Amino acid sequence: MSAPASSPLAIVDAEPLPRQDEVLTEAALAFVAELHRRFTPRRDELLARRGERRAEIARTSTLDFLPETAAVRADDTWRVAPSPAALDDRRVEITGPTDRKMTINALNSGARVWLADFEDASAPTWENVVLGQLNLMDAYRRRIDFTDPRTGKSYALKDAAELATVVMRPRGWHLAERHLVVDGEPVPGALVDFGLYFFHNAGLLTELGKGPYFYLPKTESHLEARLWNDIFVFAQEYLGIPQGTVRATVLIETITAAYEMEEILYELRDHASGLNAGRWDYLFSIVKNFRDGGAKFVLPDRNAVTMTAPFMRAYTELLVRTCHKRGAHAIGGMAAFIPSRHDAEVNKVAFEKVRADKDREAADGFDGSWVAHPDLVPIAMASFDAVLGERPNQKDRLREDVSVAAGDLIAVDSLDARPTYEGLRNAVQVGIRYIEAWLRGLGAVAIFNLMEDAATAEISRSQIWQWINAGVEFEHDGRTVRATPELARALAAEELTAIRAETGEEAFAAGRWQQAHDLLLTVALDEDYADFLTLPAYEQLRG
Repeated sequence: MSAPASSPLAIVDAEPLPRQDEVLTEAALAFVAELHRRFTPRRDELLARRGERRAEIARTSTLDFLPETAAVRADDTWRVAPSPAALDDRRVEITGPTDRKMTINALNSGARVWLADFEDASAPTWENVVLGQLNLMDAYRRRIDFTDPRTGKSYALKDAAELATVVMRPRGWHLAERHLVVDGEPVPGALVDFGLYFFHNAGLLTELGKGPYFYLPKTESHLEARLWNDIFVFAQEYLGIPQGTVRATVLIETITAAYEMEEILYELRDHASGLNAGRWDYLFSIVKNFRDGGAKFVLPDRNAVTMTAPFMRAYTELLVRTCHKRGAHAIGGMAAFIPSRHDAEVNKVAFEKVRADKDREAADGFDGSWVAHPDLVPIAMASFDAVLGERPNQKDRLREDVSVAAGDLIAVDSLDARPTYEGLRNAVQVGIRYIEAWLRGLGAVAIFNLMEDAATAEISRSQIWQWINAGVEFEHDGRTVRATPELARALAAEELTAIRAETGEEAFAAGRWQQAHDLLLTVALDEDYADFLTLPAYEQLRG
């Protein structure tokens, strides 16, 4: 007797969207279902392995380079695949979600690359997931335009030669897509985002002289990179795309991945493009993994942890050395400032900080860097132009002067800064304001002149949790104040009152402020630390 056929992928609890049938075709859904059946079991094993590794870190309060992969690191002969022409020059990359207006503006921004984000800059509502795919499909086929209903301003694509190359970022492995179910089980969001994008665009992008290029988020080990590589091999074979067409840039935004950079490139070597230094998620990962490690792992205010901090320098310099040793691009961190339309002095000060940051990255050997706003593209471009000139990158700078020991990456106590009362207040303020927007379906949010995404909320709630559990004391109004749940609740109540006064009663009532307040306090004060804020938040996300 033959085995029963697997049930097809089902769309559940989802309101129909305009033109969704162009994205959710029978053939595309069959491809996503096949990805799920082949690769989700390994995804599940790797998520369980994360928990085991976290338990080991809790026991030892240390990390080291892996002895079992020493031969990979010692072998100087291997390199990643040569860069395709469309990804050879990445000196400025702009990031942002895939709504229709952002799609046009990012492609037109003058940046060399657009990180089209289905992850931290996008709240995963069904509308954002499906219509984001549609917007990219339309952009590649030059059938996209947008008129702002509020201002009447129209947006259209520039000539093809002026457009940024797209590098798409799917969701992390931990997130599910509840609206797509196979055999009663939700499909991982990563496979939905990757699968739909690859199925609809890989062939056309190849014809256009580009290709299906990806940023891989939240990677914690080389085994997770190996899983992605196997997915790329299968997907290319399934659609008849030449092997090696895919290119992946891995975000080194977890502390465990920082110890496996060479191994991650090795696993992806036929499809690897580079590594990126992601600041906020990296700090969040340090707190998450070393939250039982005592005072030496307590981070100061997030804005006090600059990329010049000794343990952050160790991380970024090791990343540059590793990438260039293996022929890969090293991509620097985010300039998140959002220019003010009303305060020229604020802009002047912020632009100088952005310029100094990008000058440092270019001088350190990075091949490119991120910005969050089109107005920052020329500033970052000037920094990299000054170093690169006409060269597309500086992968020939091997940085053999860099030597990083295992302990350097977790020497948090080498930073001469302490948590402050105002830092706690800021974490509460930003956490509430970001979560409220996320619950309304917005993943990229301007807060206090900075573009914030889910990584911001993660570091905010993690610092509240860490400071309370470490019994941190602040100086405030001439007295010593201890970080306690009661203090966090008091600050959160003050912030709700301030927001009500700022927005007015009608707008406050229309928002999701109380819900955001409650969720922040839940994940910041619970004894059991949630692995990701977005997991309980997704349960409350409408749509």
